[in-house]
Amino acid sequence: MSSTDDSLARHQYLLDHALEAIRTRAYYSAYPESPSPRYYGDNAAAEGKAAYEALLDTDLPLHVPGSEALVQDEVSPFGFALNVRYPQVTEDDLDELLSAAQAGIPAWRDAGAEVRVDVCLTVLDRLHRRVFELANAVRAVTGQGFVMAFQGMTHALDRALEAIAYAYVEMTRHPSVASWVKPAREGALRVEKTFTVVPRGVALVVGCSTFPTWNGYPGLFASLVTGNAVVVKPHPQAVLPLAITVQVCQEVLASLGYDPALVTLAAEHAGDDLAKDLATRPEVRIVDYTGSTEFGLWLEEHARQARVYTEKSGVNGVVVDSTSSFAGMCANLAFTISLYSGQMCTSAQNLYVPSDGIDTDEGHKSFEDVIASLAAALDTLLGDDARAAEVLGALVNEAVINRVELVQEYGEVALESRSIAHPEFPDAVVRTPALVVLEGEDLDAFSREVFGPVVFVVRTSSSLESAELVRKVGMSVGSMTAGVYSTSPEVLASVRSAALDAGVALSENPTGTLYLNQAAAFSDYHGTGANPAANASFTDGAFVAGRFHVVQSRRPVS
Repeated sequence: MSSTDDSLARHQYLLDHALEAIRTRAYYSAYPESPSPRYYGDNAAAEGKAAYEALLDTDLPLHVPGSEALVQDEVSPFGFALNVRYPQVTEDDLDELLSAAQAGIPAWRDAGAEVRVDVCLTVLDRLHRRVFELANAVRAVTGQGFVMAFQGMTHALDRALEAIAYAYVEMTRHPSVASWVKPAREGALRVEKTFTVVPRGVALVVGCSTFPTWNGYPGLFASLVTGNAVVVKPHPQAVLPLAITVQVCQEVLASLGYDPALVTLAAEHAGDDLAKDLATRPEVRIVDYTGSTEFGLWLEEHARQARVYTEKSGVNGVVVDSTSSFAGMCANLAFTISLYSGQMCTSAQNLYVPSDGIDTDEGHKSFEDVIASLAAALDTLLGDDARAAEVLGALVNEAVINRVELVQEYGEVALESRSIAHPEFPDAVVRTPALVVLEGEDLDAFSREVFGPVVFVVRTSSSLESAELVRKVGMSVGSMTAGVYSTSPEVLASVRSAALDAGVALSENPTGTLYLNQAAAFSDYHGTGANPAANASFTDGAFVAGRFHVVQSRRPVS
């Protein structure tokens, strides 16, 4: 019922480097983010794509206790149905599903922290072997460009490893056995004590449609490695990448003598509200969720029996005050607001620009000059349709499309969104970002998340007002990221203070390949838990420590 005694040694190198990385916050990546043959071999890309295509229009084999039907709702943002059939889970199936999940926990708990780490690292190794297959699946269900989907998969693996490393630290912070001796005149009292990491129970991962693995893996592996069973409830439009992940987890667990029902998939029809049914079950003691603020707040309010970790909607702002590289700033902002059409929780939505303009290395630029130069940078980046389609990806649903179509309702449109013809998928809806001018007093308009390729250029009275808006929006609505361009120490200090007050990660003067909407595993905290956008962070000790208890037993010894 366990890995071999030396199994941890096979992954010790990986674990040691991950532990050092979270200690130093230095660069580390265990899984190459480039799909180049230099890293993966000449045939990996073709074989991975073929493996993905072989899954289409098939029944995906999974062990899902209680399931009696199949579901196949996935339609790609690129405009085609995947037709992969998964075991369906309904409310009536939950008794059997959760009972089966609980059954495997005692043996998994008794395996101990080191064995669980080894098993989870084995899962990551198997997933990495299928990374091209998984990247094609991510691309299909999210509408991302292939390179972005591939990088997102390798970064998801890094985030999973990061969660495992933090969990290892927390689980091994204390000894498993201790000898306790209390001196006394009549003779010392000697007690042997045993300390056991005891999981909370069944964990639920509620997947999102835009980043199913990147957002799903931290919670999945943080819960599994700490001894819990995990039910993965994917978004109905983004099942395949998480279904493959569950399949790999089950294969590894079964091969090592553990119950494959420790990790299960709960696929549903759109609109079934299975997440609500699962999240409030007494057996479910942990919930991980990424998505809308509305449902995140519902979970925090109603899933009282569980430890709930949420990443919700955020409104991210950039203070544009001054710059020593105007061209670099515009190019950086153009890429930031274009990447995946702003369908990222870290994308910049609000650009705060003083009404009297900004000082730059190219001379003073008026408010209108800033907009015109940003529009020109967008045109340079997105002028070629084939390249633009890879950067922008497809819009994920009708709600996002409608926001772009009705952009004039938000305010004065300074740059219209343009339709892009996708060279591979003619039914995909691809749109360039629209720029809308608002005033600083239009707080109600720009303090709501507008998910998708709509960017507000907010005219402020000064950069101090811009900094105050970063603080106000972050504290009241929530922000995942913030940015500032300034050559003024005073302005930089004011924005840093605002970011600290709002509990939001800040990027200062990024003009090269450092972008606001990118977060590096092992170094960057994704979310802080310090504002309404998220109540937890990927990844820190707090993200894993609440997933288990330490229970002791003691006995006197002579």
